[in-house]
Amino acid sequence: MKRRNLLLCCLLAAGCHETTPKEAVPKAEDAKAAAPIKAPPAEKVPLYRNTVNPEPVAEHKEKTENPLNDWYFSVKLYETPKTFQYIMKVKYEELEGDDTLKLPDMGIAPKPVIQKGEDKYSCVVGFMDNHDQFREYKKVYVKNDQLKVTTLKHYSVATYSK
Repeated sequence: MKRRNLLLCCLLAAGCHETTPKEAVPKAEDAKAAAPIKAPPAEKVPLYRNTVNPEPVAEHKEKTENPLNDWYFSVKLYETPKTFQYIMKVKYEELEGDDTLKLPDMGIAPKPVIQKGEDKYSCVVGFMDNHDQFREYKKVYVKNDQLKVTTLKHYSVATYSK
């Protein structure tokens, strides 16, 4: 019985051993895009806003080709009481929806941005990082007369101390 328990313990220990996967060599073009975002350690941004702006802080709007109605494809970002969280209100003609946009805390006040997308009736929602570089986050677009929101990338900020 002791022999079986010893064997079981050895197998469990061997099975729980974690190996580090070999890292893939990034392409030159991906190296810049995958550069880590470093947060300045001294600055602290409060987690909650004192006042919430009722107006959109970023907006993209373009008229649709409907000849009978005055309809638009639009995306608007609104502040919430949480500093790094926004409500994204999207609309295409008479279709409406909303989504939550959570930006990473990089030690600076968040700067949400909406840029025109490559396709018709599309835009990319993102933010400016602490180096004033646009970081894409979500894509809002119309496909087969359906309003779609897709997450393009995920972000997190790690702080290291020695």
